[in-house]
Amino acid sequence: MPEPLTIRPAARDDVPHLVDWNAAMAQETEAKTLDRAVLARGVEGVFDEPRRGFYLVAERDGMPVGSLLVTYEWSDWRCGDFWWIQSVYVVPAARRGGVFRALYAAVRDKARAAGAVGLRLYVETENQRAQRTYAELGMEPCHYFMYEEALPRT
Repeated sequence: MPEPLTIRPAARDDVPHLVDWNAAMAQETEAKTLDRAVLARGVEGVFDEPRRGFYLVAERDGMPVGSLLVTYEWSDWRCGDFWWIQSVYVVPAARRGGVFRALYAAVRDKARAAGAVGLRLYVETENQRAQRTYAELGMEPCHYFMYEEALPRT
């Protein structure tokens, strides 16, 4: 039986893990190699501007084993914030051990306490395992497609 999980807010000391995990997640899910300097600035930007969101870290036996990022989207239709779950990563040795479920439960509790109107995330269309996990947690597919246009950095 694995040790119990502790979920805590991320701190700046976690930035190296968060950068490593985001880079690994991009490689695993999309075969993308991220520019680590840009990624590090992006992670640090969450700590610099708390209005952007926050990271949570899962620990088992004092060791970080996973994390996620929460960002906010204002909904004028519902007069409240959706909390978007992003940048989810669980170290390979801890997968299928309840890490994401514990992180999700912590986010849901915080969102309810903050008066958020819902939780959202996006998932790769081929990632059936993640989709099953999200459904088991009570999430449902939406009727929206996601579109994107990358803009050049100035």
